[in-house]
Amino acid sequence: MQGNPASTDTYFSHRVDSRGITDQKSSGRCWLFTGMNVMRAKAIARFGLGDFQFSQSYSFFYDQLEKSNLFLQSIIETADRPMDDRLVEWLFKHPLSDGGQFTGVQDIITKYGLVPADVMPESYAANNTSRMAEIISTKLREYGLTLRSAAEKGEKRKQLLQRKTEMLGTVYHILSICLGEPPTEFEWTRRTPDGRPVETKKYTPLSFYQEFVGADLKGGYVMLMNDPTRPYHKTYTIDLDRHMYDGANWTYINLPMDEIKAMAIASIKDSVMMYFSCDVGKCYTKSGILSLDNYDYASLMGTDFPMNKADRIRTYASASSHAMTLMAVDIDAQGKPTKWMVENSWGPASGYKGHIIMTDEWFDEYMFRLVVERKYVPAETLELLKQKPVKLPAWDPLFAPEQ
Repeated sequence: MQGNPASTDTYFSHRVDSRGITDQKSSGRCWLFTGMNVMRAKAIARFGLGDFQFSQSYSFFYDQLEKSNLFLQSIIETADRPMDDRLVEWLFKHPLSDGGQFTGVQDIITKYGLVPADVMPESYAANNTSRMAEIISTKLREYGLTLRSAAEKGEKRKQLLQRKTEMLGTVYHILSICLGEPPTEFEWTRRTPDGRPVETKKYTPLSFYQEFVGADLKGGYVMLMNDPTRPYHKTYTIDLDRHMYDGANWTYINLPMDEIKAMAIASIKDSVMMYFSCDVGKCYTKSGILSLDNYDYASLMGTDFPMNKADRIRTYASASSHAMTLMAVDIDAQGKPTKWMVENSWGPASGYKGHIIMTDEWFDEYMFRLVVERKYVPAETLELLKQKPVKLPAWDPLFAPEQ
């Protein structure tokens, strides 16, 4: 390992204030923590809150329920295909995931609202999702076979949908045991950072969302991607890359890095955090410093590693694996970014005080996705959203759920 003293500099010329590092524990809910941390920062600033968090468990409950519905509905719609059809195979291999994208934040929160963390706190199963996911996935695969068999015997769509509703009742019951029953109404007291009560009100999850976020999550954000394997300045969408059957597939604009960075810098300068994802495991160190100079494998192994970003994507050597909250950039005297910092969701003891610092060179190689508010997107870039997006298959190498 090489020394890399320049990258340990923790000064940033532009940084968004934040308060309190979250911890997803042994779960793949980074996408949810990241999306909520973007909204949380705004709520803290607007209402003068202390170490405030939205309930990840509440939103995760409905995420898992909606994903189960998406799987079962997709099984019904592909019931006339053979089991070795590639899409049918993909569905049975991936009936459920705790990973996801910003589209899940948009769809789940818009439909079900939000609650404070102390109204529906984390459970063991929320923090350790693997066993719950295994149980529900097993039921979903069983139910998938049942639906296909019923369709083969001639059951009509109405009958299949009735079966699906009953199956979702069982999934709901399992989720209630593991995560708790989600509240439909609650009373909550807003407090100052030193704990003094300000106001106590009754809320529904949707009214709480409207008061403490109120943003147009679906129309107010633009999703960007740097994918050098495909033409830039084109829009793309991913089949079944959504969290709800009646939600939207993830649609993004593919752009060069310099254009993405310009929007990121504009957002940070305006004190607005962003949903960001990357291949976090590449060149990672426990100090939370991501730099291409961290490890010199070429000298150690006596061989070069010449693949570029596009080569790594095409060969499954690199993909977006983790979502975090982009919140700082250091810009030099020439106006160029030299390093970036994200707020992570691995607890305050990880990395640099719960954050990860990445050099600009690392950012170029391993950053993939960024979600920015529309006001930071140039007009000519917004025009690209009028294109009919190219539809990519669910198994595209760059689009596994972020964990």
